[in-house]
Amino acid sequence: MDQHARAALAAAIVEAFETGLPITPIPPGLGPADADTGEAIAELALDMLGAAPCGLRLVLQPDGGARIGPMLDSRLLRDDASLPVAALRHARISAAAVGVLGEALDPAAATPPVLAGVHAALDIATSRFRDGAGGVGEEAADLGGLGYVVIGRRGALPAGAITASCAVEPKRPRGVPVDLAAAFAAAAGAARGLGGLPAGGLLVVAGLTPPALPSGGQDWTARLRGFGRARVRLAEAPAPAPA
Repeated sequence: MDQHARAALAAAIVEAFETGLPITPIPPGLGPADADTGEAIAELALDMLGAAPCGLRLVLQPDGGARIGPMLDSRLLRDDASLPVAALRHARISAAAVGVLGEALDPAAATPPVLAGVHAALDIATSRFRDGAGGVGEEAADLGGLGYVVIGRRGALPAGAITASCAVEPKRPRGVPVDLAAAFAAAAGAARGLGGLPAGGLLVVAGLTPPALPSGGQDWTARLRGFGRARVRLAEAPAPAPA
C-alpha cells in the first residue's frame, strides 16, 4: 500500500472507532499485505485519534501463534460491566489476564517482566470491518481487533500452570491449562520489540481459551481457577419501535 492508501484506511478506522459505522470490505490485493503494514496503519490511526496506548495486547491463536495490538484506557471495563451486543461487531470472547508492570520494560533486556499485580480478565475482540478483517494485515490495522477488556480483582502472578475457562452462565467448563508466566513473557518480548513500556503500563494476554461467539442476553464469565474471574453482561439489542 502507498502512503495515500495507508492514510485513507487509517482515517476509515478512526471514523469507525468514533462512530461505530463499519468499514466496507477492501478489494482483494489492495489492503495491507502483512501484519507489519497493518501495525504501521494502526499507529497512524492512533495518532489521528490522539490516543496514546496504555499497554500492549497479545492474543494467543489456536494454531499456537500470537497477534499483537495496542491497549487503550478507554477500552478497559470494570468487572460485571454491561455492553450492548449490537455494538460488538463480529465479537469473539476469551479468557484473559492483565499484568501491571512494576518496572519499565527495557527494550535491550530479555528478563521476565516485573509485574506489580495481575488481574483475571475477559477479552472481547471485535472488528470495525463490516464483514470482518480480510486477513492478518487488516486485523493488525484494526488495532489488533481491540474491542473491550473487562478486568477482575487484582492478585499476584500464580506459580506454575493454572486452568482457564470462559463460558455463558451458569456453565462451568473444566477449562484448559495455561502458563501465565510464559504468556506474559511473550507479551513483554513483543512490547520490547516496539520500544518497551513504562512502569505502570499494561500487558494484556488474551485468547487463553478458544474464542467463543456471544449473543445478546447472555452473562459471560472468564475464570482463572484458583486466582480470579471477570464477568460481563451482553444486553439484547432494543426492539424496533412500532410503526
